[in-house]
Amino acid sequence: MTRLVILGLSLSSSWGNGHATTYRALLRGLDRLGVEVLFLERDVPWYAAHRDLAAPEFCRLAYYGDLEELERDHGSDIAAADAVIVGSYVPDGPAVIDLVQRLARRSAFYDIDTPVTLAKLGRGDEEYLARRQIPGFDVYLSFTGGPILDRLERAFGARRAAALYCSVDETRYRPTGGEMRWDLGYLGTYSPDRQPTLERLLIEPARRLPDLSFVVAGPQYPGDIDWPENVERLDHVPPEEHAAFYCRQRFTLNVTRADMIAAGWSPSVRLFEAAACGTPIVSDWWEGLDSLLPDGEALALAHGPEDVVAALTRTPEAARHAMSQAARERVLEHHTGHARARELLDLLKVGATNTEHRHAAEAVPGGRRAEGR
Repeated sequence: MTRLVILGLSLSSSWGNGHATTYRALLRGLDRLGVEVLFLERDVPWYAAHRDLAAPEFCRLAYYGDLEELERDHGSDIAAADAVIVGSYVPDGPAVIDLVQRLARRSAFYDIDTPVTLAKLGRGDEEYLARRQIPGFDVYLSFTGGPILDRLERAFGARRAAALYCSVDETRYRPTGGEMRWDLGYLGTYSPDRQPTLERLLIEPARRLPDLSFVVAGPQYPGDIDWPENVERLDHVPPEEHAAFYCRQRFTLNVTRADMIAAGWSPSVRLFEAAACGTPIVSDWWEGLDSLLPDGEALALAHGPEDVVAALTRTPEAARHAMSQAARERVLEHHTGHARARELLDLLKVGATNTEHRHAAEAVPGGRRAEGR
């Protein structure tokens, strides 16, 4: 049996982070393939107070308090694993990575925040990864595909860089048949760099369409935001209610962080989740999106409030349904946790270290390498 150890930001709590749902879909996929996974999570107060998956059935979850406890209680697990993966934003990341690279037979870094990571390293900020550590990984797994993979190898010395995008658990994200409640919704934690886009693509359309209903769900939004009366606010929607939440929207909005837009090729987990639920998507634009979900076929692109208003008021019901079905079919074929787990195991194979293999492993229909996923 293949045994993996994953050290990530959080598996137990989805509050205020997108890492947990990403890991959950991937680990469920690995479990279906018969892989034994130990997920190690730093026991921090915020996530401890907001755990919505304290006892996963698809892996073993353990907590550690500090580095000494990590090595004492789990050093043997790290040494015995077929591969050990460290994720981005792990507390005391450089020290954790030093420990893993010293003990593990094979190691990988899973960067769920690649553009942010490289921007931080460019400023000399080594909060969760030191530049010197990148060549020490057997493979650098990136949430972002495209040109950034070559940059990781050429400028940062990665032995091998490969895209491993987020994915969706299709058994939990599917149409629920719920009654429509909102014309447009958005699910996401507050982020200062996303807020201007949310203002432009949801709040302003809500002002222009007072007879329609809108919703924004997610924590940490400042109290001074001027929400129109027809925008409902939900502080948190737990993962087990995500599918029902999406299915009660005529359209859902996808908003991308500025660093991800600049890098391109950075699909968010919300994009896949909404598509799997059969909810039509209105999205901001970034390079690579159109080869993933083509504009007009599988989603509606919006550059400004006028585009959103047009989508909400001029899209025939038949076209809305066709859009949702096209997106769902693409996601179920290429972007489930089961599909992503197979990709991960392929990328972790011993000896699969050359660029030609990387290109073959990441190729997908309709896209160049992993860029079109």
